Amino acid sequence: MIESGSRGRTRRAILSATASVLARDRSATLADIARAADVGRTTLHRYFPDRDELVRAAIVDSFAAVEESVKAAAIDQGPVPEAMRRLVAALVDVADRLAFMFGDPRMLEQLEAAGWAPDMSVPTTVSLIERGQAEGVFDPEVGAEWVEQVLWALVYTGWEAAEKGKLPKHGVTAVVIRTLESGILARHES
Repeated sequence: MIESGSRGRTRRAILSATASVLARDRSATLADIARAADVGRTTLHRYFPDRDELVRAAIVDSFAAVEESVKAAAIDQGPVPEAMRRLVAALVDVADRLAFMFGDPRMLEQLEAAGWAPDMSVPTTVSLIERGQAEGVFDPEVGAEWVEQVLWALVYTGWEAAEKGKLPKHGVTAVVIRTLESGILARHES
């Protein structure tokens, strides 16, 4: 259910703040989350009566946000290198959500318990990688799932470096792309 208006904006702000705060500190309190969402604790409790319900909703919302970001990147269109760059930019844009979801293995279990199912119409990272391997852009001797894991690790590492002030946030996408391309481009012998 998508809410519009003020109620929808408040709910989205709470869910986004939850992912962002818990990505950085798993032990953060509801007061910390309310402060980050710029709402009072009473308001937070009107939307989510307890922490478990809030975390479950934030998990589902985060997966939906990542899915939407990947969908908007149109990774099934255009040349593979350009599609991969769009994908990297899309993932960096939702890096807080990725750090939240994958920072704790129990998150995926909670997602399954909530009955969430992926949108099968959204092209996957693996399908892009496999297309790149078939076209000779990516090294075909490295498994697509491995490349996907490397991509996620690079996005996380870029997010973490920005969080620690070691890399400007606006520079993460370029560094991830440069690192990824240097490591997965197929080697052509002359």
